[in-house]
Amino acid sequence: MQSKATSVDIYLTEVPADRLSALTQLRALCLEELRGYKEAMTYGMPCYEKNNIAEAGFASQKNFIALYILKKEVMDKYKELLKGKGVSTGKGCIRFTKPGKINFEIVQKMLRDTFTSPGTICG
Repeated sequence: MQSKATSVDIYLTEVPADRLSALTQLRALCLEELRGYKEAMTYGMPCYEKNNIAEAGFASQKNFIALYILKKEVMDKYKELLKGKGVSTGKGCIRFTKPGKINFEIVQKMLRDTFTSPGTICG
């Protein structure tokens, strides 16, 4: 679901209470690991852009929390580690059915690799 929030701070006031802590932690990791990226509300969700191109983002969807890691080589590198009950992946999206399913250590590594990767965005 796309939000009409104009800032990430406003976006976070709209999310379900049981997801707020996880989404706040995702934001903190994005800000920490993606230094120099611009935080913006793009596509109705928080995104992190470099040269006006979104490379990462997250969203509270109806049935899951989505994390978008848009560099193909980074997604490919971690796909097997992410597989498991309550977690599914797409080309550039990781879907967590519950906040407790998020492995923040792997997320942090993915964000670090996004920062250093010269790779291309999933298409």
